[in-house]
Amino acid sequence: MSSATLQASRALEATRAHWQIENKGHWVLDVSFREDDSRIRKNYGPQNFALSRHIALNALRQETTAKIGVKNKRFKAGWDNNYLRKVLSLILI
Repeated sequence: MSSATLQASRALEATRAHWQIENKGHWVLDVSFREDDSRIRKNYGPQNFALSRHIALNALRQETTAKIGVKNKRFKAGWDNNYLRKVLSLILI
């Protein structure tokens, strides 16, 4: 909180910038991993799978040899064990 005044246009700009980031991240997870269609609802399942999807998304984004989108990189990793090893090697534990 602050006593500084904020113009409406600046507040709108900040709000839109925040939601643009939120929506972009969620959109990629939904399109690439069909996150919205997940039926996992009990116990720690939702948190565990969300964490797994985020780790996978970060690894797929770091992999730059394949000039394709995240969704297709995910499919390629499922079809090609060598590519899967390459993606998994990018995950730091």
